[in-house]
Parts: sequence; C-alpha cells; structure tokens
Amino acid sequence: MHDIGNRLEPFVDEWLIDKMQGASLRLYPPERREVVLEMNAPAEGPTSCYFNLFEEGGRIRLYYRGHSPGDASPLQTVNYAESTDGIHFSRPVLNQVEYQGSRRNHITYQGIEGHNFHVFRDDHPACKSDERYKAVGAEWEKLYGFVSPDGWQWRRLRDEPLDVKGTFDSLNVVFWDSRLGAYRLFSRYFDNGIRAIQSCTSEDFIHWSTPIHHDYGTGAELEHYYTNATLPCPGAEHILLSFPKRFIPERTRITPQPGYEYTADGVSDAVFLSSRDGIHWRRFSEAWVRPGLDQENWTHRSNMVAWGIVRSSPIEWSMYISEHYGWITNRLRRLAIRPWGFSGIHADRTGGELVTHPLRFSGGALHLNASTSAAGSIQVEIQTAEGRPLEGFALSDMNPWFGDELDAVMTWRGGTDLSRVAGHAVRLRMVFKDADMFALRFS
Repeated sequence: MHDIGNRLEPFVDEWLIDKMQGASLRLYPPERREVVLEMNAPAEGPTSCYFNLFEEGGRIRLYYRGHSPGDASPLQTVNYAESTDGIHFSRPVLNQVEYQGSRRNHITYQGIEGHNFHVFRDDHPACKSDERYKAVGAEWEKLYGFVSPDGWQWRRLRDEPLDVKGTFDSLNVVFWDSRLGAYRLFSRYFDNGIRAIQSCTSEDFIHWSTPIHHDYGTGAELEHYYTNATLPCPGAEHILLSFPKRFIPERTRITPQPGYEYTADGVSDAVFLSSRDGIHWRRFSEAWVRPGLDQENWTHRSNMVAWGIVRSSPIEWSMYISEHYGWITNRLRRLAIRPWGFSGIHADRTGGELVTHPLRFSGGALHLNASTSAAGSIQVEIQTAEGRPLEGFALSDMNPWFGDELDAVMTWRGGTDLSRVAGHAVRLRMVFKDADMFALRFS
C-alpha cells in the first residue's frame, strides 16, 4: 500500500506502477537554449568548471571554479556571478580576493579547496546567521567545511577536515534536507578504479555517518560518474534527482588543434537518476544530454550538469550544462525543462495502459501533468484495491482527456470529486493514446 496523501508524484521510477502494457517509462531530454556565461573574464579560462547555483530573493547566485593552474595549486579561485532571469549573468565586484594586483573582481575565495567549491544556503532552523551559507571544498582526500554570513566572505568551519572519508577530486554536493532533518553529502570515491558516488548524513555539518555506496540494482554495470549534481526534486522533495556526468575514458574523438588548450582522453555525456532514500537509485541507461552536433562538446570533461534547478516561469524550469571544456570557448549553457518532465509514461497512437499499485490519497480531485497530440488522449478509471471499477468512475464514465497541462483536473460523469474514497485503498487504471504523463497528485 502506497500512502501518497496529496503530495506530487513524478514518474521518475516504477514505484507507483503495478503493471503496464503498450506503455513505457521513458526519458525526456532537455532543450539546449542560450549560452549564459563564457569563461573569458580575468581569473577564468578553458578549465573553469564545477558550476553550482541556487535562487534567493529573486536572484540566482552562481559559483564556479575560475582560475585553475593545476589541481593542487593554492592559486585556484572560486568565482561568482548572478542573474535575475537565469539568462543574463553579471560578475559583480566583490573586493574579497586580490588577483593580479587588484581586489576589483568577482573572486569570492582562493585556495586549493577552490578546485571544487560547492555552496548552498543553509535553511536549517537552528543555523547561525553568520553561517547561513555553507560550502565544501577538497584537497584530494580531505574535505573541508566553510561558512559565510553573505556567501562571499568565507572561513573554514574548523582547521581539520570534515569527519568523512572519500576521494574528493570533483564537485562534491552538500545541502540541508528538511525532510530528513539532516545535512546530506554526495561525494566521490573509487570502486576498483571506477569513479563512483557515495552518500552520508550529518546533524552538525562536521561529523558524518559512514558513507554508503550507491546501489543501482543487481548486476548493474559500473560506469564512471565523474560528478553527481544531486538535489531534492522541487515540489516533490521526498524524491532525490541526480545528473551525473558519465565519463568514457577509453574513447577519444578530438585531437589537439588550435583553441584546444587542455587535452586528455575520454568523452562525456550526462545521465539521469532518481532515488527515494538516497542509497538505491533508478537509472536510465541512455543519456539525458548527448554531446550533440557541436564537435567541441566531444572532449573529455564537457557536458557537466550544474547543481541547481531554477523555476524560470510557471511553465519552464532551467538547469545548466558546461560546454567546450579545455577550449578557449569554454562556457555555460541553459537547459529548458518541462516542470517535473525529466521522465514519464509514454504510449504511441496504438495505445497503452498502466495500473497502479493500491494507493491511499487525501483530497478530492485527481490532477495530471500530461500532454497528448491533437489526436491523442488519456482516460483514467478509479478501481477498488481488487481491481473493480468504482461506480461513476469507470473508464466508460470518462470522456477522453486531451491537451497539454501541468495540472489538469480529471473529470468523469460523476464529476471531479473523489473525496468519498479518500483514505481508502484504490488503484488507478490509466489508458493512453499518443500521450505522455509526467506526474500526478490529488488536490
């Protein structure tokens, strides 16, 4: 029995699904949109990367590695940019760090930990005001915690590294999970030479539980996950989403040529994972973002998804992905996503259907985030837990729904009100024709 109350349930896994016929759970790649930032300012260059961002008070705050003369260099910088629309970013003068004889720059920290600095706003109810912003940055196998009152002035939380073990030479992600009531850390380790992801939790940001290696199911093939970009799903925070950069070191397409300043073997794309506990993950084997026709994205460390989701408008979310790593044209591009539209149920014109496990809900109406063609449709039948149609809510009681909405209310001859069966075990039988369904909820 799945008790979903009135929470939103995106179809990122098979958790609600008992059986399907003629329909499938599929991935929906985002659309590449504008280039929002080119790495051509002072203290930036071909190896600037590890972008992470969050929204705050109508402003998008973006952090990334800027100057990087070498992984072990203490001269590496953490750079800052911001935007009000998620498309046009500016680099404010912070006056924090001296670079080339001046503090008039957008550098917020300099040090070896700048190699992979990840920043978040701490919404822990007991967070101190002068520690409202937190970050982690690594020196290979030592991960340090940082705090700041404003997101620009940083100090180490303590001289010693955080009490967690791993191999931290990429962007390690940390955030406050309000549902769990703890900090979560998703970090790098090596599994027999394969780059992999582990996770742990903490109540005080200093002492951490023993990291648990992520589980992708029995017999799952190991792949190099260079980064992870893990975060709670907006509006459905009981689900974690992850967007690793998948690295294929044995493949190489681009040979050194003018404009390519940092060469190495390997190619990369971005994949999509989801989890309900942070340990067991549902993954799609195909790429969420391919390198594409732009040949300069076929280099070894391009296509890193930035940490963070921006609600750009009521009908669009934005994420960001790095392009042209190693080239003098290194840059960050915006990705456009349908809200909760990372994956979903699809059936073609010949039709398909889905039956859920028995579930219990609260509320009165069924809402779908769904899309059909002009000729397509969706019909829903409310059943008992044993599979018998409820009077007034059988398939034959519903005119086929068609359209494209993020929150469409389903209607039967009996109306929209399902409150008489709220709190009871029911199943949903859903019939699709040339249609896609991304999420459901009960109001």
